[in-house]
Amino acid sequence: MEFHRMLEKIVQDGKTHAQWLNTLSFMENAGARKISKCEHPVSVSLIQLKHAAEEHRHAYYLKKQIGKIDAEYCLTYEDHELLAAIATRQYLHSLDVKACRYLKNAFQLTKEELKYAAYLFVTYAIEVRADELYPVYQDVLTKESSRIMVKSIILEEEGHLEEMINQLNEFSEDWKLHAENILAIEKELHDQWINAILEEVSKVNYA
Repeated sequence: MEFHRMLEKIVQDGKTHAQWLNTLSFMENAGARKISKCEHPVSVSLIQLKHAAEEHRHAYYLKKQIGKIDAEYCLTYEDHELLAAIATRQYLHSLDVKACRYLKNAFQLTKEELKYAAYLFVTYAIEVRADELYPVYQDVLTKESSRIMVKSIILEEEGHLEEMINQLNEFSEDWKLHAENILAIEKELHDQWINAILEEVSKVNYA
């Protein structure tokens, strides 16, 4: 599996591993900010607040893990401290824009309703992806006897996915049909992101 091999290579180099953790932290932080942006001015559900808080905590947790490699690595989210910075910054934003475009055509929604629909479908797609990404990463960490762990994130992301499915069931009877289209959009963007990271990681000289 190309992704698995890529992670093995990343984990073997301290600085690259720190950049990977920082990249994941950036993504979690961006996700949390997008969830908050989608909130209704007054009708904010407890579950939406919980998701935003937990994504922010994941961003903090991943950032803190960098200290186990080197406390001086990746203190910010500047481009040189991320892997494939351009693709990383574009990934979630592009998914949000393309998902909104699709949902606007699929449903007759007001501006506030569209924001909520985007929160549901985009978060669902990201949780599906997280359910694939973090277990593979943890497997590599375990095999490399790394001090870094993401098991706590895996458990919370599994819970998030279940909560998103419950909310989508309430939103629309045929949500799965639309979710498949959003997942297809996400897969294309995810592949572009991984390819950009692969290209960058392949240039790293390992001792």
